[in-house]
Amino acid sequence: MEAQQILKTYWNHDSFRSPQLEIIQSVLEGKDTFALMPTGGGKSICFQVPAMMQPGICLVISPLIALMKDQIQNLEKRNIKALALTGGISSDDTINLLDNCQFGNYKFLYLSPERLQSDWIVERIKGLPINLIAIDEAHCVSQWGHDFRPAYLKISKLKEHFPKVPFLALTASATQRVQEDICTQLGLEHPQLFKKSFARENIAYMVFEAEDKLFRIQQILTKNPEPSIIYVRNRKACHDVSAQVAAMGFKSTFYHGGLTQKEKSKNMQSWLDEDVQVMVATNAFGMGIDKPNVRTVIHIQLPENLENYYQEAGRAGRNGAKAFSVLLVAPSDIQTTESQFLAVLPDKAFLKEVYIKLNNYFQIGYGEGINESFYFNMNHFCHHYKFQVLKTFNALQFLDNQGIISLSKEFSEKISLQFLLDSREMLRYLSLNPSDEPVLTAILRNYTGIYEIETAINTTLIARKANTSEENVIDVLKRMHQKEVCVLHIQSNDSRLTFNEVREDELTINRVAKFLQQQNEIKTKQFESVIHFISDKKLCKSRLLLDYFGETDTKDCGICSVCITKKKTDRSPIEIAQSILALLKNSALTSREIENALDLNSEETIFALQLLLENDKVKINNQNQYISL
Repeated sequence: MEAQQILKTYWNHDSFRSPQLEIIQSVLEGKDTFALMPTGGGKSICFQVPAMMQPGICLVISPLIALMKDQIQNLEKRNIKALALTGGISSDDTINLLDNCQFGNYKFLYLSPERLQSDWIVERIKGLPINLIAIDEAHCVSQWGHDFRPAYLKISKLKEHFPKVPFLALTASATQRVQEDICTQLGLEHPQLFKKSFARENIAYMVFEAEDKLFRIQQILTKNPEPSIIYVRNRKACHDVSAQVAAMGFKSTFYHGGLTQKEKSKNMQSWLDEDVQVMVATNAFGMGIDKPNVRTVIHIQLPENLENYYQEAGRAGRNGAKAFSVLLVAPSDIQTTESQFLAVLPDKAFLKEVYIKLNNYFQIGYGEGINESFYFNMNHFCHHYKFQVLKTFNALQFLDNQGIISLSKEFSEKISLQFLLDSREMLRYLSLNPSDEPVLTAILRNYTGIYEIETAINTTLIARKANTSEENVIDVLKRMHQKEVCVLHIQSNDSRLTFNEVREDELTINRVAKFLQQQNEIKTKQFESVIHFISDKKLCKSRLLLDYFGETDTKDCGICSVCITKKKTDRSPIEIAQSILALLKNSALTSREIENALDLNSEETIFALQLLLENDKVKINNQNQYISL
């Protein structure tokens, strides 16, 4: 089939976005290709369509497990066979997956870059009919990028094994220096370069100073009742802000990495179906989300870098309609965020301490630990060693990026159970509690040793066998525990942690210390760019963003907060004061209501009201409202 037919048959789109078709043609001609496409530009189509047009398998290298899973689910919905090899999968399971890949007519094999460090996996891949090698998040190969991962350096070795297979490098953000480094490090031969502009002409980038952010949110959501996203920095803020938004009368839900998969799916679906207007989320929300009619994206805390901000803001207006990206800034935000963000960047000494304590925590001996996997509760770990949580998280994330550990940030529950009654007593219990029988029968059939020893059970499996919900299974177990029929332990875990290397303490940390220092310097500069973006009140916000991403031949957008301010004719304080007096003839109003009614900023309002008070034209009543005299 032709590319257009593939697109229509599997994705139900009638046409490609620029420059998707040109990238696909370059790949089909067997050329190494580099594509710089902003978020929402449709990068995955660029390798999925040509892979479907040719016999064989497309090898996709990606560092993001959540994104791999999301893409595989989307492919499977279209009856396209795909699988993933990520960290934490046992050797036996990996062999089975590769066998399936070789003999099961699969079209896509997703791989985390760390798996290329295993020679036997590379040997197995060499035996597969690879038709294209796609490298997602390609900026990770550059030590000048904001997310350097040494495992990416192994990718160029695949060139030796697949000299005639085209490489397609894809990234959503890379400076000119990083772009050149990507092509060099991946060994791309005379690569075809495709760059899509970062300009989003329908998005108005608005930066507002706001002491009372909830009031501004209320204004924005009332004016724009379409689907909205509010980005916050942590899980607690997710719950708090969602509750506050709901209290203001807007239907709201939340999304963060600490939710179970069921909670994530339920909350996501209610927002996608527009049962709720507002999704309050951390940056865990967004990968693979392509809801076209999001009207507003609001940031109520400063982003760490403009890459993340642009990516999150870009989830608005994908249908081409006018949309708003609003960043609310309080006077103390810069100082607060700077101390929070820069103070929690780990140095070499702290990184080494965390790594050693992590090995001790799981009782890993020196020279041991490779491929060992554990449930991991980071809060418990930090409490145990009196580590600061954010700084520890950054250290673990760095170790993950360097391939030393793999940290899947998926919430999980480990449930273990042991029956205390003998089988005869258990029958008596069932006769008194017949509604529990399906669940207990399913447990007894699948876990025969549960009378003798506390056993980890899979509640999803039990729910399926008992033809009931997982919530009901847990309710049954909790009731049994209360009646002392069983011992029940439910242990919540933030994530699963896998050691990818043997423990070598100082040798391990010394090897990556220079990258840590480099990364800290990059993150500091990135945050300085955020400060510049919010502080500059003269340059168009869209142009500031485009300039950051290397696009200099640009013009004012005409719709951002700076451009709108320029369009307003300068009103003198006396003119504003007269407008306020005219307004107050009808009713008493608060300063906020005046500001809202006359489309003023807080400085203009306060100055004009001060003039009126000093000249005895208005006074304040006991409800903090202004009335004319």
